[in-house]
Amino acid sequence: MLAVDSIETAYGVSQVLFGVSLTVGPGQVVTLLGRNGMGKTTTVRSIMGIARPRAGTIRFEERAIHGLAPYRVAQAGLGLVPEGRQVFPNLTVRENLVATAANRTGSAAPWRVETVFELFPQLAARARILGGALSGGEQQMLAIGRALMTNPRLLILDEATEGLAPLVRAEIWRCVDGLKARGQSILIVDKDVATLTRIADRHYIIEKGQIVWSGTSAELRLRADIQHRYLGV
Repeated sequence: MLAVDSIETAYGVSQVLFGVSLTVGPGQVVTLLGRNGMGKTTTVRSIMGIARPRAGTIRFEERAIHGLAPYRVAQAGLGLVPEGRQVFPNLTVRENLVATAANRTGSAAPWRVETVFELFPQLAARARILGGALSGGEQQMLAIGRALMTNPRLLILDEATEGLAPLVRAEIWRCVDGLKARGQSILIVDKDVATLTRIADRHYIIEKGQIVWSGTSAELRLRADIQHRYLGV
């Protein structure tokens, strides 16, 4: 579904990515892991067209998307839950969801406000509350719901549970479990290795702008040395 091949991305003269490659198949949950500052968000920004790679290719469902404007990438069927959530603070929960509603991919059962509320009952109770007045966990739920309202074929979560309380993190992972059961393809950036090795199909570890390891959840669970070397504090 998504094929990132040897991309190199820089901000001015500062190069961040050095030949990053990864793939996400239909219905797969794939993670991009690594310490802070190693290139995870830049990889996501490159996929979404926010940062343009100066080398390499990005293909989505066999279509080249590198070089496209971000809105064109979104229209192709990619939905982003950005780092920091970035909900519309002056719109209500319902308005945040309605603002991004689209079914450009022609889903037979598109996401609607009501189905997002079924996924996140807390949002239903807060439907008339402004986005800026929500807790961090509620904002993350809203950011996920807003992305789902675009009916993406691939959902990308950048720092899915960063800064959230344990109970809220558990709710987010419950949501991801449910989306996986529905066949949703997902690319996740997060640090919760224990949970991700339970949920995800495959993992990529990035270090200083390069993929240094990839493998299945079963393989990563057995590699305490890899976890310590690249993911430990």
